[in-house]
Amino acid sequence: MSENTTVRTFRFRLYPTKPQQAALSETLRLTRTLYNAGLEQRREAYRKYGKTLSAYDQQKELAALKEACPEFGSVYAHVLQDVFDRLDKAYKAFFHRVKRGAKQAGFPRFKSAQRWSSFKFKQCWNNSKNDWTTCGRPVDGGRRISIPKIGNVKVKFHRPLEGKPKSLQIVLDCGQWFAVYTCEVPRQTLPATGSAVGVDVGTTWFAITSDGEFVENPRHLERAFKKLRVQQRTMSRRKKGGNRRRKAVQQVAKTYRKIRRQRQDFQHKLAHKLVKEHDLIAHEDLKVSNMVRSNLARRIADVSWSSFFEVLRGKAESAGRVVIAVDPRHTSQMCCKCGHICRGNRVSQSRFVCVQCGHAENADVNAAKNILGRAVPSGVNGEGLPCAVV
Repeated sequence: MSENTTVRTFRFRLYPTKPQQAALSETLRLTRTLYNAGLEQRREAYRKYGKTLSAYDQQKELAALKEACPEFGSVYAHVLQDVFDRLDKAYKAFFHRVKRGAKQAGFPRFKSAQRWSSFKFKQCWNNSKNDWTTCGRPVDGGRRISIPKIGNVKVKFHRPLEGKPKSLQIVLDCGQWFAVYTCEVPRQTLPATGSAVGVDVGTTWFAITSDGEFVENPRHLERAFKKLRVQQRTMSRRKKGGNRRRKAVQQVAKTYRKIRRQRQDFQHKLAHKLVKEHDLIAHEDLKVSNMVRSNLARRIADVSWSSFFEVLRGKAESAGRVVIAVDPRHTSQMCCKCGHICRGNRVSQSRFVCVQCGHAENADVNAAKNILGRAVPSGVNGEGLPCAVV
């Protein structure tokens, strides 16, 4: 990937026939079985011989596996190879957490059917021919896509597929199938606006900017909480292993999926607005994983600041904007006019009055101005232009 391109994902709904659904489900089952077998092989190799297997070592055994277990021949070769790539990635992430000193490093574990919901075709584009491979190619006038070993599956392209497709992932989400393309697209750098803004996030208001704009907190989880409570009580009364229990679990999962989609839609729209209007965006470098241990855990989880900051950084990078995460200490207690820091400056949740200079302002707006003030010296070069993403 060059400096002039970036990676974007495009998600489209699939409508497979019943035989195609059966084939997709069987591919999921076989890839999950292979993942668990690969994990067991790695554990035994290290326990018995002190040997560490790599993804390449395990991929070399796929030909022998197909001879011994012919059912794996119904799965595309790249899909089987990707299973070991995912396992290798899980191991690398585990050792990274160990090196970082995490208390719960999270050793890779065996996957149940509920924890394995996708498989991946690693290559969709032939660079030598500058054309599609057989994986994911739109056919039948764009009404279907070609999925090897599955067939031509009906798809809904609700928006154009941009750039050069790199890979295709087939995902099962609460009974619905999706095709997720990862594409390399040209960067669409936006014209400079000469504007910089600080953003203070919260639970009463989702975000408050240094310009005095208040963004309402949609509270998606809170609004659906009554419905969720009824569904979860119904689920708990159903006998485990029965069809009624399975249906109740699906209902709860669909409600959570709707909440997730609403939250993502809100975050993308807000991030797009900020990136479009400002060259530099500053926010607090919050440790959300520590904050959710407080008595405000549910409210903090509902606003989902971490995912919003991630969406914001992605859109800013694609548009050539700057996003800076600053030290959050004392931003709500420091006066943006004189810089005096005192707990007594924060008169109430919404009111700020500096005990030294008398400056009075909304407390969240004052904090957003402090956030911007900490970002500008490190994020603007000598000509007053943004220079780096932190």
